[in-house]
Amino acid sequence: MKFENITIVVAMEAEARPVIEELKLKEDLSYCPGMPMRGWIGQYRGIKLSLVINGKDPETNLDLIGTQAATLATDYAIKHYSPQLIVNMGTAGAFGENGSQIGDVYLSRDYVVFHDRRVPITGWDKQSIGYFKVWDAEELALKENFKTGIVTTSNSLDMPPIDEENIRNLGGEIKEMEAAAVAWVARLHSTPLFCVKAVTDLVDSGIPTEEEFRKNLNLATSNLKDAIVKVLNYLAD
Repeated sequence: MKFENITIVVAMEAEARPVIEELKLKEDLSYCPGMPMRGWIGQYRGIKLSLVINGKDPETNLDLIGTQAATLATDYAIKHYSPQLIVNMGTAGAFGENGSQIGDVYLSRDYVVFHDRRVPITGWDKQSIGYFKVWDAEELALKENFKTGIVTTSNSLDMPPIDEENIRNLGGEIKEMEAAAVAWVARLHSTPLFCVKAVTDLVDSGIPTEEEFRKNLNLATSNLKDAIVKVLNYLAD
């Protein structure tokens, strides 16, 4: 299938800004006016592009991170832009023991899950985790030399032992804070989705996550920009 209408969903403006500038996207003030979320639109090699971010909290003026804002941003984007494909782009943590390095770009594989939802009741246990299937990007990953992995989501930056245990049991390789929410909304709208994530921190490095995140954010966002161009070129071809 050739995708001619694609929406990129991003949490933070710092993650989105290099892509907005590289692709020369223009802000779309008609996207959910009165809400914190913001949108940009443009064209790339025949693809109608839109990019949305969660926006900033009106009280703190900080980026809205986590699943609540991502859910709203994605739902508004699908209703407003009617994309054929959603790409959830952002930064994430990974495991050095799996061979991950700072700046690596991963594409999602198989499904996206929540790793912090613990509901040990038959049926609800699986529902709470999600297992949201993602668009098969294996060919793209091989062509462009991207790594692939199962993406897991929570609403916390840290990783207590129970979350680490859940991630390992789920086979997770990428840890972040929005993808499963975006994937849930995409599934509700029957819109295919996959993730593009750049590593800012290694969760098993022993260095505080927030310290690594701040130190490596610019490298990761630069790599995301380059990766998205490669992704779009692949989809355009």
